[in-house]
Amino acid sequence: MSEESPLASLAHEVGEFTARPGEPVLEWTGRQETLRIEPWGADSLRVRTKVGGAILDDVPGALLENPPGEPGAGAWVELGPHAATIVNGELTATVTPTGRITFTRTSDGAELLAEQDAHFWWPGPRLRTAHGNGYARLEQRFAAYPDERLYGLGQHQHGLFDQKGAVIDLVQRNSEVTIPFLVSSRGYGFLWNMPAIGRVELAHNGTRWVADSARQIDYWVTAGEPAAIQRSYAAATGHTPVLPEWAAGFWQCKLRYRSQEELLEVAREYHRRGVPLDVIVADFFHWTHLGEWRFDPAEWPDPAAAVEELASYGTKLMVSVWPSVSPLSEYHFDMERLGLLIGTEFGPVAHADWPDKGVDHTVQVAFYDATNPKARDFVWSKVRESYLDKGIEIFWADACEPELKPGYPANLRYHAGTGLEVGNLYPRENSRMFYDGMRSAGREHVVTLNRSAWAGSQRYGAILWSGDIYPDFATFRKQIAAGLNTALSGIPWWNTDIGGFHGGDPDSPEYRETIVRWFQFGAFSPIFRLHGFREPAMEFSPQVTGGPNEIWSYGEEACKIMSDYIALRERLKPYVLSVMQEAHETGLTPIRPYLVEFPEDPKSWTVDDAYLFGRDLLVAPVLEAGARAWDVYLPKGASWRDAWTGEEYTGGQTVTVQAPLERIPLFLRDGAQLPILPEA
Repeated sequence: MSEESPLASLAHEVGEFTARPGEPVLEWTGRQETLRIEPWGADSLRVRTKVGGAILDDVPGALLENPPGEPGAGAWVELGPHAATIVNGELTATVTPTGRITFTRTSDGAELLAEQDAHFWWPGPRLRTAHGNGYARLEQRFAAYPDERLYGLGQHQHGLFDQKGAVIDLVQRNSEVTIPFLVSSRGYGFLWNMPAIGRVELAHNGTRWVADSARQIDYWVTAGEPAAIQRSYAAATGHTPVLPEWAAGFWQCKLRYRSQEELLEVAREYHRRGVPLDVIVADFFHWTHLGEWRFDPAEWPDPAAAVEELASYGTKLMVSVWPSVSPLSEYHFDMERLGLLIGTEFGPVAHADWPDKGVDHTVQVAFYDATNPKARDFVWSKVRESYLDKGIEIFWADACEPELKPGYPANLRYHAGTGLEVGNLYPRENSRMFYDGMRSAGREHVVTLNRSAWAGSQRYGAILWSGDIYPDFATFRKQIAAGLNTALSGIPWWNTDIGGFHGGDPDSPEYRETIVRWFQFGAFSPIFRLHGFREPAMEFSPQVTGGPNEIWSYGEEACKIMSDYIALRERLKPYVLSVMQEAHETGLTPIRPYLVEFPEDPKSWTVDDAYLFGRDLLVAPVLEAGARAWDVYLPKGASWRDAWTGEEYTGGQTVTVQAPLERIPLFLRDGAQLPILPEA
């Protein structure tokens, strides 16, 4: 920038621009702040800003270490007389001499997103409130737009699809999963590339992202329609692996099978009935002590023999692997001594109270530090010895938020950083433990079932499920919005506890209707899994088990319907696997909100009770008790055929279709042929 430029004198007062020679990287410095903007994938820019010192490159985040594609290909920087600009494909960022950024669509100049000052005098769009030692409460403000709709942000139980107007805590809790990625109806995606505890406020007078304690702001913006945003996000944060064929089938689970023989007898009954069963689950308390990661021989005398028998039925065994370590575990002392547990700023290394075998009261358990590579290696060595070496290759990463009690992340010290700065990272690094371990053991397929996730979890083969939820239609209804937003947050593999978790009486006619409708939805979820803590419930202890939760537990009519949907899922396996392959290759998720496939249809941005499963199949779950007819909006831009009756419809209208108890409304797109009906 020449000294004669009008910008030069202004920059001397409030800031200076620099562009790196030969690199399309724009920097602004002013008032001890450094702002850096650089290309990070097609049509995408990464923004980092720090007060005091250089930009940090070693703070954990969601973006892959290197930008996708050829770094900076086609991007360019221009230093003008009144602003500086960086352009990368369809995304342009313009920075004022005072360091304010506006993002526009390159092709037409439309404003996508703009930073907004909190006040005309002070503060600006970025506020730093110091805690000391380089840490601060950080705020990033953007303008609000009255017509904007905002989606994603992980999985939440508020029932909202469009989250404009909501305040969302950025913290991991059971059934509340933080993935700080938004998709906007204005044509951009936004990733808050920080695992810090905080919140996002999507208010009508502005958007504000808050990190309670961190050292720098880091975010990523991409431009495009929703499908293009999903592709760019997957390229930037990692693609999901290929789903193995067995994982596309039916999974059976309950809380809990108390012994090897009890679990095997369930698998035998499915086999006797001729009902395909791909996975059956050994839930918690199958272990000796929490944090010993091995079967209790009193209940599981020969796990390898169980695996062999299950294999003869075409069934795999999944085991629950918790990240918590009881003081009764033989490994607790050494793990604490070696620094493999999450540390604390104050008090003992204890993070929750939990029952354990051998005592008649709860004990204070710790969690291993999943952000520590040595801790991951240690836990994996036990998992490999106790499970993988016995033929078990599927792991249930339960309580991996981690499930703190009390939930006070400010007291935690992780290998990766302070609890407030990196606390949301834990579930992703826990899934990484299994992924790296399985890969090191030469296993091609890695599949884990996780109760929590963070941005990038998909690249480690993580299935997310919606946590411990209630067994009623109101909760069922909320899971649709939760699944749609999870998909828009870049997690392809997702499911719910079919029928909910907390209760449900198998003998109740009302609950039988609930679980049948939920089971139908499960058959058209990425993962098809039955689980729950059914009545009659027991007092919570290491001996706990719930009521029966097999398909024959709900009476003859319900069992017949459920069996038919398992058979339907089997017929659809080739289609399901093709959809999963597309997710692996492109980042497009199996569950697709209408807006992904039909962004030009304004109503598609409002539908929160139906979705596309892949490109060709529209699914409209029945979400009310007693309903035997159901209204379905069919998106404009395609023709639709009722998969049950063959009746044809033109898109862009709401139709009412018959929905007897045995039928979930399904529609095929543009002449697609799928084996919904069994062969005659």
